[in-house]
Amino acid sequence: MIAAGEVVQRPASVVKELMENAVDAGAGTITLAVQDAGRTLIQLIDDGCGMSPDDAMVCFERHATSKLSSPEDLSNILTYGFRGEALASIAAVAQVCLRTRREEDETGFEVNISGSEIASCAEVASPKGSNISVRDLFYNVPARRKFLKSDNIEFKHIVAEFTRVALTRPEIGFNLTHNGREVFSLKKNQSLKLRIQGLLGRNMSENLMELSTETVCARISGFVGKPESARKGSSDQYFFVNGRYFRSPYLHKAVLKAYEDFVPEGVNPQYFLFLEMDPHSIDVNISPTKTEIKFEDDSIIFQTVYAAVKEVLGKEVISRLDFDSGDMPEIPVLSGNFEQFRPISEPKISIDPSYNPFESDGFPTSDLNAGGFVGGKPDGFDSVAYGEKSGFCGRLFEEHVTPSFKSFSLADKYIITGVRSGLVIINIHRAKERILFDRFLDALNGHVAVSQQALFPEPVEIGVENKLLLDENSALLSSLGFDIRAFGDDTVVVNGVPDGFSAQQGKVLALMDSVLAVLKENSGGLKETLNVAMAEKFARLGASSSEIISSPTQAQRLIDTLFACNNAEYTNSGKKIMTLISLDELEKRF
Repeated sequence: MIAAGEVVQRPASVVKELMENAVDAGAGTITLAVQDAGRTLIQLIDDGCGMSPDDAMVCFERHATSKLSSPEDLSNILTYGFRGEALASIAAVAQVCLRTRREEDETGFEVNISGSEIASCAEVASPKGSNISVRDLFYNVPARRKFLKSDNIEFKHIVAEFTRVALTRPEIGFNLTHNGREVFSLKKNQSLKLRIQGLLGRNMSENLMELSTETVCARISGFVGKPESARKGSSDQYFFVNGRYFRSPYLHKAVLKAYEDFVPEGVNPQYFLFLEMDPHSIDVNISPTKTEIKFEDDSIIFQTVYAAVKEVLGKEVISRLDFDSGDMPEIPVLSGNFEQFRPISEPKISIDPSYNPFESDGFPTSDLNAGGFVGGKPDGFDSVAYGEKSGFCGRLFEEHVTPSFKSFSLADKYIITGVRSGLVIINIHRAKERILFDRFLDALNGHVAVSQQALFPEPVEIGVENKLLLDENSALLSSLGFDIRAFGDDTVVVNGVPDGFSAQQGKVLALMDSVLAVLKENSGGLKETLNVAMAEKFARLGASSSEIISSPTQAQRLIDTLFACNNAEYTNSGKKIMTLISLDELEKRF
């Protein structure tokens, strides 16, 4: 009635099943030890209820479960496991040793399994609970073992599964070691916020708002991130129902809808939402991994989640409004004494009608834009070199730039300069993107990228899972010009960034969030295709995070570098970088 097929896809699948079994056994402390990202050993020790010798022998049989006693129990599931397939599937592809003892038994019992066959069994001395070791995963299925990813990637998946279970049970202590090194040591009986901090870092917990609401159909509690902490990418987003982690793109849209007036497009909030509802109104057995849930009425749950998150965000906005009027100027009450307030003289403004701003040295900065610049003639264009790059640039710069014209920036978005045939307008952001794309593509093809060192190296707490992602891509980041060093299991120190990126202190956290978002994007194909895609992503990131053009010298450097590119007219994605407004077009406007 409840068969679902194979569950062991990778070491993380084993970790998930063993941890969930330990929680269902009523454990107070769960210790997970992993070697070589689970290839060599996955060992889980718990102090739960343990098993009798008979149960220890039969638990490796298919469909043998102690968590259901009748078919009717399928509609009232409150435990993690219930199908009795996990241990059977694990024993089919690994060498397993189980030691277990119940509190009422004087001795424990040990069972050794190899390839689904019982190799030995005997009474042994054992503490209360269970100790299960899974060795040489996929030893008898070499094709599947061959397709496991690197240790960093596989351990990242283990951390993800560990995190999902540990978040649901702050009353249980959890420990995780990898190759003998402690990764997590989480105390029991913690608050949910402290558990989130222990798993994902202090920066995360400091930016959370508590949520709690109860309706007829469900009770929702947990935390959502403050709008200003929203980041690119989709990490740190968790739904749980009755203590079980699940994925739901549909409910994710409910959260995003609640945030739509609070965060810009393209960023995602963090959330940890726990739903408690009647188990008869949900079906947790619609996928083999049990990470999808079928609700009796999806639309009601959608509206409930949306309203709960929206309410918390509204309270946060109201709490920031300052209604304190202590420092406000006193406004007089105009009643019978109104006449004494009438004699108010208007300020006099002096005007020089003969002033002509176009006869002065350049345009006043304040008249153009607060962040712009004036001055510095855009000379130095090599018409021959630029003419070889593209037809447009050749036509544009085959004549010399008008010496008397002054270059300036407009709204920090454009550089405007002149040639004899009109005005040239360069999109600053797209010019930077073109420059960085060429630079990064060269770096990925073996050339050395230039890195600019940060004046004050800044530590960034990113969490264990993200730290593993950076470790996996350390060679790539180094080739692009990033200088990022490990500082513990969940923190890195940013010593340098690629030339063209902003190295300002205080911007490093946002930069690292963006870098992680780029690395998490899945892409495939040939190496050349991957290099182009990666160069384009980091070029867009660099163009967005770089400093504004604030001087004629910076503008000239940007123009010179742009026209040294293979294509100065368009970005790699085909967007136009510059345009020419001819004198004829200008004449038509006057």
